[in-house]
Amino acid sequence: MLLPDKHISFAESLLGLGAFVMENVSQPITVDNLWRAFQRQASCYPAFQTFDNMVLALDALFALGLIQMNDAGELHRHRPEAALCA
Repeated sequence: MLLPDKHISFAESLLGLGAFVMENVSQPITVDNLWRAFQRQASCYPAFQTFDNMVLALDALFALGLIQMNDAGELHRHRPEAALCA
């Protein structure tokens, strides 16, 4: 369920849910507020997702180094330093 395939649409995959997360962590946000934002927009989202799936999507994004958590417990996009990209 991490990736879409023949029987799982992009919206049903954790990758699709991760895209929603990345759109909504442009500013620091708590996991609770991120879930509330998803619930408010759930009628526009083409697939049903649970809180467990949200946590799994966050785990995948964290493992890929795309998000981090600050000392206040808020999620934010990880911005690698320029020296690491050279």
